[in-house]
Amino acid sequence: MLQEHTPTPAFSLPDQNEKIHTLEDYKGQWLLIYFYPKDDTPGCTKEACGFRDIQKELAEKNCAVLGVSKDNIASHQKFVKKFDLNFPLLADESTEMIQAYGAWQEKSMYGKKYMGIHRMSVLVDLEGNVAKIYPNVKKAELHPGEVLEDLEAFMSD
Repeated sequence: MLQEHTPTPAFSLPDQNEKIHTLEDYKGQWLLIYFYPKDDTPGCTKEACGFRDIQKELAEKNCAVLGVSKDNIASHQKFVKKFDLNFPLLADESTEMIQAYGAWQEKSMYGKKYMGIHRMSVLVDLEGNVAKIYPNVKKAELHPGEVLEDLEAFMSD
């Protein structure tokens, strides 16, 4: 399980444009990695559009955003185009990164248990360490604002 103030697990995954992203690419800036269950579903759309809408404020604070799900590149391309998303969505079809970050968890629907992506996020500091873990994002639409507030607090410390 991830812990704050420890190194963030490395990753290397393609985005919706097939560009490979690694943790190393973001050294020297803040990085918010958010894990979400599925492209173009109500909660995931609200969260993605929330991050889209505050992209300018995040960029002013030297913070990049990466969304991660197990959807494939084609699905990400459609989602990005449909909602004019302005940040990369990483395709982790093997769930290797999702598992490394602790977002692959047992879920339950209609009494049936299954493994799936738990909505959570990780804020990574300038050195590549875990600054904050959001282990249980309940209100997807409010989460982007929460991240922005936390980032401002970290920067004022």
